[in-house]
Amino acid sequence: MIVPSNRLTLLENGPQYFPALLAAIDAAETEVRLESYLYEADTIGLAVAEALMRAAARGVRVYVLLDGFGASGFSAGLAARLSAAGVLWRHYRPERGLLRLRRHRLRRLHRKLVVVDGRVAFVGGINIIADDNAPGHPSHRYDYAVQVEGPLVHEVHAAVRRLWWLVEWSRSRRRTSMGPTFPVPAAAGTQAAELLLRDNWRHRHRIEEAYFKAIRDAKHEIVIANAYFLPGWRFRHALTEAAQRGVRVVLLLQGRIEYRIQHYATLALYRFFLERGVEIYEYRSSFLHAKVAVVDRSWATVGSSNIDPFSLVLAREANIAVHDRAFASDLHDRIFTALRTGASQVHRLPWRLLPWYRRALAWLGYGIVRALTGLVGYAREFGEADGRSNRQES
Repeated sequence: MIVPSNRLTLLENGPQYFPALLAAIDAAETEVRLESYLYEADTIGLAVAEALMRAAARGVRVYVLLDGFGASGFSAGLAARLSAAGVLWRHYRPERGLLRLRRHRLRRLHRKLVVVDGRVAFVGGINIIADDNAPGHPSHRYDYAVQVEGPLVHEVHAAVRRLWWLVEWSRSRRRTSMGPTFPVPAAAGTQAAELLLRDNWRHRHRIEEAYFKAIRDAKHEIVIANAYFLPGWRFRHALTEAAQRGVRVVLLLQGRIEYRIQHYATLALYRFFLERGVEIYEYRSSFLHAKVAVVDRSWATVGSSNIDPFSLVLAREANIAVHDRAFASDLHDRIFTALRTGASQVHRLPWRLLPWYRRALAWLGYGIVRALTGLVGYAREFGEADGRSNRQES
């Protein structure tokens, strides 16, 4: 549901996000709720923990929910300090052994949400981790979050409150309190937006369908910056059909190798897109972690959801879709600044002339991802069961 009368602040990378987050936590009077896939006990993780403990010392109720796989190594020492300070923290689906190829073990908490006092929320793709906590210590991860003030905060709060209750119920199998509710915040601005959740019950395809609608409605331009890009058959053809009707389609993808299988699997799709008029740019200045898009400078989305099987058919995700020309234009301009200053374009002819072994690695990576997707029973749902895709992309 599109909610009007919000004030939305686009935050780029950790240097903009974490000061805003820490200021909001330090101003908390009643409650702080935080969800994250990763939480490292580095300089950022410790700074956030200190702010959470200060809030708890003031009598603020503090809830922290971390994914049981992504944050499985959450520092025991830091966890003990948080608990001693009165911070309530839990793991979502804690891992107690090797990850097995079973559906319920692969359903992770990948969203990154924070709500303070039911009046300000943060939605985006930025984990609680310092920028220099990465292989090779490159410069900042390229990523985004949105600070939300206004009525939409009520929906974000309801989402984190409900998930905390579900986790508590799964631990004890007893009715537990969901915690306090807050009134719907008053109008804070003029921007309209909607919260897009993805789960395996009520909102299985909500993020993907929002993309489809925006792509179908596009008249001039579609710009997507996505860290792990491995779309299913329907998504691929929605983009190429847009390109064939004259819409400019621009993909800004990961240029650095962070996870080899995902990287090479994405490379396998390059020829399909390039031969159908889609522009591809690889971001190389640092690790690309963004999951954002802009259509016609009037619709934009920012959030945690990649365009791959993990995000679109397995994990809990949260994006915000913004229906505001000023916000969308701002994000558009920032993406193109990153594209001009930190990316290189992939051209059709050089891709076709790549050495055979690199193309073989690409198809091997793609085959592994497809096989893993099929093993957990999601191949048909993700559109990979249609044999036409192989014939058209080879």
